[in-house]
Amino acid sequence: MSILKPDFIKPVGLAAVIFAALAFLPTFVDNYYMSLAISVVSFAVLATAWSMFSGPTRYISLATVVFFGIGAYTVAVLGEHMAFPLVLVCAALAGTVVALLVGFSTLRLAGVYFVIFTFGLTELVRQVVSWYEVNVTREMGRYVFLDITQNDIYWQLLALFAVLLLTGFILARSRLGFALRIIGEDETVAKHCGIDVTRVKVALFVLSALFMTLTGAIMAPRWTYIDPLIAFNPMLSFQVVIMALLGGPRRLLGPLLGVIPLTLLFEVLTANFPNHFSILLGCVFMVIVYLLPGGVLGLYEKYRVPKKRTLSPPDGTDGTTKSEEKAA
Repeated sequence: MSILKPDFIKPVGLAAVIFAALAFLPTFVDNYYMSLAISVVSFAVLATAWSMFSGPTRYISLATVVFFGIGAYTVAVLGEHMAFPLVLVCAALAGTVVALLVGFSTLRLAGVYFVIFTFGLTELVRQVVSWYEVNVTREMGRYVFLDITQNDIYWQLLALFAVLLLTGFILARSRLGFALRIIGEDETVAKHCGIDVTRVKVALFVLSALFMTLTGAIMAPRWTYIDPLIAFNPMLSFQVVIMALLGGPRRLLGPLLGVIPLTLLFEVLTANFPNHFSILLGCVFMVIVYLLPGGVLGLYEKYRVPKKRTLSPPDGTDGTTKSEEKAA
């Protein structure tokens, strides 16, 4: 089996050691740094899940917070009535159903039309949830009281991130991953190759949404109160896109290179410039898009990775013909 080859076992083994070491982090840090670690890991899951779909397909999705909010609100509604693992299953099912509906109805769109739709979807879902809360439950927002500690949230997110990386690693070496790369280069060529473009894109969109939904569900106990504005804050979608673009969305570990520095930067901006955060976020976005269109990894590959040498002809010459040699 291909998964037993050394090129699979070695990176997976190394990753297992790293994640095992990270699992002991709560033993050595205080509550502030533990909270910061939770933010880093949660954004790492969201940005990597976003890149899993948008990286190969080059579809810029702003619907991250839709699925994140669905997960958080599912916990707020069902958290006191079910065991937490069962609540996570319900959240995953809800996110999958919404992703299927959105995928089959919109992934025939492309370019700016898809971006506009996903941004509008965020506002639509937030308004629908707000209307339901006001007119049906007669309450705006819900309290979340679950016996889940900050360390529990960190360990759950870390495990989810490990599963996400393993999934992405396997996906990149599968037929589905190969089909996605063809679609990203040219959808017309992909169709002529016999690839069912819509189904492939929907499958990956649903897989990406599943991890986003679970992230929202795991993060929900971190807040004692959740309302539509908190759960479906569109700023989250932009933050995830910026992080993924900075690191490089075309590589599995690329988003992580953007998550770590930007999470620290956003922490500083939020603490010191809370009233100007949106403006500063927009400035960061423009700088990244203008100076690093391919992300940090794209810049590295452009200037550091040596160019492949051209293959010599079978006769061992340098590629010039005899007539060209005489002319020289």
